Amino acid sequence: MRTWFLCKVKYAKENEEGLLKNISEQFLLDAVSFTEAEAVIFDRLGSQIRGDFQVTSLSKSNIVDVFFYDDADIWYKCKVSYLVTDADTGKEKKVNQFMLITAHDVKSAYDRIQESLSSMLVSFRIPDVVESPIMDVFPYEKQEEDELPEGNFKPISETEE
Repeated sequence: MRTWFLCKVKYAKENEEGLLKNISEQFLLDAVSFTEAEAVIFDRLGSQIRGDFQVTSLSKSNIVDVFFYDDADIWYKCKVSYLVTDADTGKEKKVNQFMLITAHDVKSAYDRIQESLSSMLVSFRIPDVVESPIMDVFPYEKQEEDELPEGNFKPISETEE
């Protein structure tokens, strides 16, 4: 299961007049730990942001899934509600999950999340769709063997017993 981390970054950005202004932006990234999340954000933003930047906040997010469409760059946070039956008690319980999707506006975000979840076996409602302050999402990327750190590492199959 993915763990999404919300990262707030503060840095100086040049505005239209050419002046530097301190801004704070949010990013969402997939990582296995806080340490990896911080390393990923420094790796990704180090090449995008000119100058120094500071990670001001790093926390686990309540986002459970992310849907990306190439034609839009605004992220919308969608609240999805559905009922599940507790196996022990037999009572129905309302479950709320939050998902992120790119779209041009709230209506298209609603339509896209509806379409993306159409194969769910339980009926669901989408009671809330709001524009998110998240600037970009960085999904997990598996490192290739040539990207691993150098050292005396051997594949497990080559180790001696």
